[in-house]
Amino acid sequence: MLEDARKSTIDPAERLAIEQGRAQLALDAAGLGEFEWDVAADRFLVSPLMAQITGLPAGSMPAEKGKVSYRYVHPDDARELDRTVTRELLANGRFEVRYRMIRPDDGRLQWMYSAGVAVPNPDGPPRRIIGVVRDISDRKAREDERDALVAELDHRVKNVLASVKSLASQSARKTVSLDAFLKTFSGRLDAMAAAHALLTATRWRGADIGHIAAAELGGLALGRARWEGPEIVLSPRATNALTLALHELATNALKYGALSSDAGRVEVSWRGAGAGFELSWNERGGPAVATPARSGFGLTLIEQVTGRELGGSARLEFLPEGVHATFVADASALAACPAAGAAGTARPPAPIRTVESVGDPASSNDVAGMRILIVEDSVLLALELEAGLAEAGAHVVGLAADLEEARRMLALNFDVAVLDANLNGLSVMPVAQALAARGVPFIFATGYGENGPAPAGFDAPVVRKPYNIHQIATALVKALGR
Repeated sequence: MLEDARKSTIDPAERLAIEQGRAQLALDAAGLGEFEWDVAADRFLVSPLMAQITGLPAGSMPAEKGKVSYRYVHPDDARELDRTVTRELLANGRFEVRYRMIRPDDGRLQWMYSAGVAVPNPDGPPRRIIGVVRDISDRKAREDERDALVAELDHRVKNVLASVKSLASQSARKTVSLDAFLKTFSGRLDAMAAAHALLTATRWRGADIGHIAAAELGGLALGRARWEGPEIVLSPRATNALTLALHELATNALKYGALSSDAGRVEVSWRGAGAGFELSWNERGGPAVATPARSGFGLTLIEQVTGRELGGSARLEFLPEGVHATFVADASALAACPAAGAAGTARPPAPIRTVESVGDPASSNDVAGMRILIVEDSVLLALELEAGLAEAGAHVVGLAADLEEARRMLALNFDVAVLDANLNGLSVMPVAQALAARGVPFIFATGYGENGPAPAGFDAPVVRKPYNIHQIATALVKALGR
């Protein structure tokens, strides 16, 4: 009402000036330059802001029957742009287009957004077309970067799936029982996950050999495995290959080699060699070694796959005093930008796993009789965890896949809970806070690779995904103080 009353007291010319001022403010705020094509007079008018955006001279110029607006459009876009504008104007009386232009003032290429509308003419064809333009070069660059990232992610996911499928197939061919297959395959997946965590820490630029060795040897046989060598940063492909090879050697050393006895030792060393590097694995002090009667997939992976992936060679020897392996790599195994992926520029994740040892490690922890609530949004992972804990003698009272379900299950009777830190994009903190208020212990399971204390400062064990039953059982025992 006040607005209507105010308008009635304003002179029409003054009202027009106010509306024009408002429109100009909106255009300036949006970064939009104006143009006008007077079809009848065949003149093209460029506003000062459009001149600033496009490099065209401000003011009026011959329209050349509309062709002047295409003079600086990129040649590859001009014909399609002309067709699109004509078609949209005839069909709808308006158009919206994106195209590339070459600025006439400095020759720079930039992406443009343009929209226009034909001013209706009751006597015939439109006599005037007005519109706006905007420089969208930055937005287009962000879109291109996002598309490139999505394409790269798609490529990597497909590679990972193909690798997992190959590992499963090869592991199954060389395994004598289902139980053995599950253990070896799970261990190899853990090794792949360890390599992924290392690469994520450096934004997939590469990983230092020392960090790879720490991830594979740091969580087992403390004091009996040592590694040393200069800082050498490997490419993502070489990182995956060397991680799997060290995993196979560590698994064999735990089962049959030096780490299967208290006196055994493993020493890993590496040095620069030519344009690449050479790494040696040496076992000593363990049981007497003999060449295995049958060749498993681990041996095939080391001898036939690793050397090729490193662009060099791999040699495995079963010496009486212990297993000895030598890996030689060429320049293709090194990261393209070593400085960007060097140890000093990004903190590598701590060892997130231990190599699976003989037997069922979960049963060695006192989880028998525990009543456990599992809060995990991946149903398959929750079922696998439930089965593993049940085999170790624990009782899972419930599986919650989302925040609301977890809140409802807080009424159940349980001793300890496993909490996935992120539930379908929602934080599990409300559940953790409720448990802490009641004095019920819990552990966190998280897929985020960062190291450090528990989320939100809770005094609770943290297990990084992908985990195994042994890690969960150990964390549960710690949480309960057994």
